[in-house]
Amino acid sequence: MIRWWISALQLTELFVSSMVHLLYGFYIFSSAVAGDLSQAFNECFFKSNVNVLEVKQEETKDTTTTDPNALPPIVLVHGIFGFGKGRLGALSYFAGAEKKDERVLVPDLGSLTSIYDRARELFYYLKGGQVDYGAEHSEACGHSQFGRIYEQVGHCPTVIPDLIELCAGQYPEWDEDHPIHFVGHSAGAQVVRVLQQMLADKAFKGYENTSENWVLSITSLSGAFNGTTRTYLDGMQPEDGRSLKPICLLQLCRIGVIIYDWLDIPWLKAYYNFGFDHYNMTWKKMGIRGLVDCLMGNAGPFASGDWILPDLTIQGSLQLNSHLHTFPDTYYFSYATKRTRKFMGVTVPSSILGIHPLLFIRVLQMSQWRHPPDVRPPYKGYRDEDWWDNDGALNTISMTHPRLPVEHPSQFVVNDSDCQPLQPGIWYYKIVEADHILFIVNRERAGVQFDLIYDSIFERCRKHVFRKTPLTVPNETH
Repeated sequence: MIRWWISALQLTELFVSSMVHLLYGFYIFSSAVAGDLSQAFNECFFKSNVNVLEVKQEETKDTTTTDPNALPPIVLVHGIFGFGKGRLGALSYFAGAEKKDERVLVPDLGSLTSIYDRARELFYYLKGGQVDYGAEHSEACGHSQFGRIYEQVGHCPTVIPDLIELCAGQYPEWDEDHPIHFVGHSAGAQVVRVLQQMLADKAFKGYENTSENWVLSITSLSGAFNGTTRTYLDGMQPEDGRSLKPICLLQLCRIGVIIYDWLDIPWLKAYYNFGFDHYNMTWKKMGIRGLVDCLMGNAGPFASGDWILPDLTIQGSLQLNSHLHTFPDTYYFSYATKRTRKFMGVTVPSSILGIHPLLFIRVLQMSQWRHPPDVRPPYKGYRDEDWWDNDGALNTISMTHPRLPVEHPSQFVVNDSDCQPLQPGIWYYKIVEADHILFIVNRERAGVQFDLIYDSIFERCRKHVFRKTPLTVPNETH
């Protein structure tokens, strides 16, 4: 009888979680559509005013001497289920933060693809050329070796600005003399770390001169460095961190993604894409039999484990981190978020209204997480209580700095002035009272905190982070 009650509660929780996630996804999608319709309406009826404004803006540009292209780019890298510029219409994953600086790039990477695949895509998005996932990796995972083509801006077959960013190499001059600032949210921070290691390892065929010094700084916003216990709550097996439970939220997600890709509706995939095009899961290429194989778990990214959730388990992060380094000439800064506090010795959510409905249940569950006693701990010295503070998606211990399997150099700071002047090769980190999505999508929800966070990030990149021979900023002498 007790087992029946437990099963009933688990199914109820699965139903509630599924509905909350579906409703939030529908809200994001409908918001993007509504924004596009509104923009189209305004352009249709107020086109003359827009043209006048554009002329004035061009005149203003002609009178300024600042060339934004002379600045090293700041690249904003989205997290799981995220999207870049050109997807979901005019909606911004970073809630418009990219407008705070003249030279910001927002790549669109696979929203559910593995961290390895996303790092490869990010390189070619910046440098240009056809994405090469590597012959050995592609064969092992069962997908095409080559993906999207990013052409040089001058050769891109479109003049529409948003589409240019989708098909052009955005920073072909990228090298050690023209390094880049990266800002990664959630899994995006780990993507950047993997990319930097690939650059150090000279892992890109045809680019033998790459090095870790192509990256000037990495800023992490709720970064997924050491995994999260939420993956187990969503359906990953704690025994291996790779396989899925038979009935769970991630199984529903898996089925939905497979069907979405198989249907291959062009306008819908152009609007939002999970990033599995290199798996060729469309009805034209795999047919009904291929769809059944994917749904049964015999083929596709979910069968090979080449998707993002295994990388976000504690075991997957340990495997990734085992060959990732913190480099002595790169600057690192991390904002770790949490929405929990201690109450009579028990970790509980720190707020009710301050936590997004999408995350509240998970904040509560993660704050009470217990690793199964009959399952081997993910690492030596593991303690449940170390992982109780969280932001609804990641554990706070995971976001401060890389610490598993080996702890990297770090320094906790309360105020930005505490770490001036910045030293390279050290992870400076702050702990911010916020849930996992406070600083993305909805700017109004974060309020003044939004501006404080992003202003400090961009100011640090522009004024406090440089190599021994800093790049010349327009209108400024050194």
